[in-house]
Amino acid sequence: MPAHEEQMSGGTAPGRVLPRALLLAMMCASVLAAESSPAAAFELFGIKLWGSSKDQDADIVDPLRYAVTITAPDADKDLVKKLENASALKGDEDRPVSGSLGLMAKARSDREQLVAALYADARYEGVVTITIDGKPLDELPPDAEFKGPQPIPVAINIAAGPKFTLGDIRLEGDAAGLMSADYGLISGGDAGSGAVLKAEALIVRTLKEQGRPLAKVTDRQIVADHTTSTLDVTLTVAAGPVAGYGATTVEGTEKVDRDFTEYMTGLKRGKQYSPQEISDARDRLLALEVFNSVTFKEADKLDADGNIPIGVQVSERKPRYFGLGGTFSNTEGLGLEGYWGHRNLFGHAEKLRIDGAISGIGSNNLSDLNYNAGIMFEKPGVIGPASKFFASFKTVLEHPDAYDHFSVKGSTGLSYELDKKQTVSAEVALDYSRITDAFGKHTYLIASVPLQYVYDNRDSRLNPTRGFRVLAYAEPSYDILSGAAFLKLKGEGSAYQSLDTASKFVLAERVAIGSIVGTGLQNVPADRRFYSGGGGSVRGYAYQGIGPKDFTGQPIGGLSFFETSVEMRIAVTDTIGIVPFVDAGTVSTKSVPNFSDVKVGAGVGLRYVTPFGPLRIDAAVPLNRDPSDPHFGIYAGIGQAF
Repeated sequence: MPAHEEQMSGGTAPGRVLPRALLLAMMCASVLAAESSPAAAFELFGIKLWGSSKDQDADIVDPLRYAVTITAPDADKDLVKKLENASALKGDEDRPVSGSLGLMAKARSDREQLVAALYADARYEGVVTITIDGKPLDELPPDAEFKGPQPIPVAINIAAGPKFTLGDIRLEGDAAGLMSADYGLISGGDAGSGAVLKAEALIVRTLKEQGRPLAKVTDRQIVADHTTSTLDVTLTVAAGPVAGYGATTVEGTEKVDRDFTEYMTGLKRGKQYSPQEISDARDRLLALEVFNSVTFKEADKLDADGNIPIGVQVSERKPRYFGLGGTFSNTEGLGLEGYWGHRNLFGHAEKLRIDGAISGIGSNNLSDLNYNAGIMFEKPGVIGPASKFFASFKTVLEHPDAYDHFSVKGSTGLSYELDKKQTVSAEVALDYSRITDAFGKHTYLIASVPLQYVYDNRDSRLNPTRGFRVLAYAEPSYDILSGAAFLKLKGEGSAYQSLDTASKFVLAERVAIGSIVGTGLQNVPADRRFYSGGGGSVRGYAYQGIGPKDFTGQPIGGLSFFETSVEMRIAVTDTIGIVPFVDAGTVSTKSVPNFSDVKVGAGVGLRYVTPFGPLRIDAAVPLNRDPSDPHFGIYAGIGQAF
């Protein structure tokens, strides 16, 4: 404990030792400050509770407007920005508070948040001074009234002080054998409150990974030495006993079956506790898409059998949904699609989705538009929480340049998550089709067994900045009508690297290769051959425009292909980005790609980030075009190109 302590209102005086209790409180507050952002809400005594519409201003009792100025003469630009973001007075400046009492309450709360922001930046000598209408906040009487002209002036002056570094670091109790440097606590290193809190969480996590659910920090001694601008940290940790899972209790279910929800957690009673399994169980429940939120809470003591009870709190989503979407390309025309779905058909998170689409609008004649419609059913948990049964029925009528195609296809199969990153699937499919292509008119009845393996450790599926995804696909197929048999193989990989800590620059690469073996080109249905070109592969070229063509110049597809793409995704703002890119691809009538005839396209794209994925517009030109290729291509859609 420090030799002496003092009451503070906005900072610590030079040469003093930081009181442990206040530092702990500010550490906790700093996390809230870092995670929160200004949001309009219902206001009472200067505190906003909910809502966002300016129409709510009318509900504020005795509305009082104010104007804020923030000065921090010894802070750098980054710190000034953090302080402005932490200030609720600044963030809510366009909305009135409820009277003079509301303004004073908001100012006192703001001072605490600003001090917390200073601590998060390791500024433990920082002092925050707030005046309202020229009077210091602490000198205002509780019944003070601000009757001057509005807006009432509010001045915030911040003396940031020096930046502290870590001094002496000690881990005691059951953490005594751990190395503090492994958790970011290094003498001379970052002394921000967030760094200390992160280290605490990681130390406790290490002990919990040993199967000890009750591990916790039992004592903290945190002393700021203002003579040396260092922060001494002593943490005492109790590991607690090794335990298994006890009873799993689910609350909040309405239309989703409660026992099924418990089953899908996969937490078997008596099995040794693991924080990673708890995290995986939460992700598994969210992946069912029937819950808005899922919270796991471990009991604070073991049950009579020495196991840890687990509580699960969920809130359900609306079961029905529908939507509309579209894509556009100057080479492929306009495409429209619609869908309707149910997330919880029979109470066990069964999914039913019906969708339909029309494409080629503006590019094809009305009689040559492309249509498809389908129905899909999924049932999770059929042979364990990691499994999923699926079945689908789909009909297609399409007229791309390479062929005219009508088909009816049904399939059923099973997917299984080997772990959080790896998924395998197998299905059985039967496809009846009538196709007219360069080889004439054909009727097929193809029985196939598609097999797939996916490894995916990307940090985001909508807009990844790190990690990679690898797909391996094999589809043995047999034409019941002609007796032809063939094997379709495909591999695809994509990788993403952030070139800076803020992920403002992300390098994205994709490569794909495929081959069909076992029969000749004309025995493979045209819709199962490989094609390249268009918005989803090599931009700048027409859809299916790369590869071998017949004597009329129409593509015939191939038995092999190769594609690769490189993008530099540059974030201009939080929502707008630009993407220069280069694509390349080739298609061959042989089972091995012909790398001597590779088509290359290059261009630039615009991205607008939304909660459901980036909106994408790409413009590209072919770099080694043939006379039949377009001079440029423009593509629009939802989601990154890969």
